[in-house]
Amino acid sequence: MAVSIVLSHISALLVAVLVLLWALAFRTTIFLRFYSSSVDGAATATAVAEFDHLYFVLHTLLMVIGFILFGGEGILAHRWGVGLGWARGPRKAAHLWLQGAALGFGVAGLLTKFKGNKGVLANFHSLHSWMGLLCLLLFAAQWTMGFLSFWNRGEGWRARTLLLPWHVFIGIFTYSLAVATAESGLMEKMAFLHTKHGIPRSSLEFTLINVLGLTLAIHCGLVVFTLIPVKHKESSNSTMVSSAGEHLNSKFVFS
Repeated sequence: MAVSIVLSHISALLVAVLVLLWALAFRTTIFLRFYSSSVDGAATATAVAEFDHLYFVLHTLLMVIGFILFGGEGILAHRWGVGLGWARGPRKAAHLWLQGAALGFGVAGLLTKFKGNKGVLANFHSLHSWMGLLCLLLFAAQWTMGFLSFWNRGEGWRARTLLLPWHVFIGIFTYSLAVATAESGLMEKMAFLHTKHGIPRSSLEFTLINVLGLTLAIHCGLVVFTLIPVKHKESSNSTMVSSAGEHLNSKFVFS
């Protein structure tokens, strides 16, 4: 198995660990918030479960681990499937269902933003939210197009050949857009923590968020790096059609 695939798996694991660490170790800002209130001058510990914080942690976990990391594994299914000795059919199935799972997690992550106590529209005024909506729409269209054009053999080989480069391009673009959207969400959250909660930028939590963002960017780079050289290498050796009209060896990563 190629070194870049192993590194992409390691970076994905690191991203998942960092997100879970943020969720569990910093409960005051990302999970259920507990704080002390003063009544008649006497400080009493009051546990207040703010559902907006719960929805935020669910949104973060579903989008980063579910949508981005599952989506990345689905994108690389053709690569690590070859390393495991899988035939073309199982690789296509793994690609299809991992991407489908990622789409499901993404929709669930979007729905958590409809549950906040500020209402629906209050969560869709930022650039982060607009990028997220665009990303999900592209991902859904991409998955549907891939299913109809490649998994369903009713389409002719010529139509699939014409659609394949667009499938590859939109897939890479959408995945990169998802990572960029997550990075903008991290920046948005850091600004909120600093202005609303007074958390200093030199705090341990801010350091963790920065490391998470950097690791996520590196993971995205590894995924794209793993895809592009293989696409060029295999496309140069592709044959067009057999005597029966079957597409033989066009082994693009998203096919």
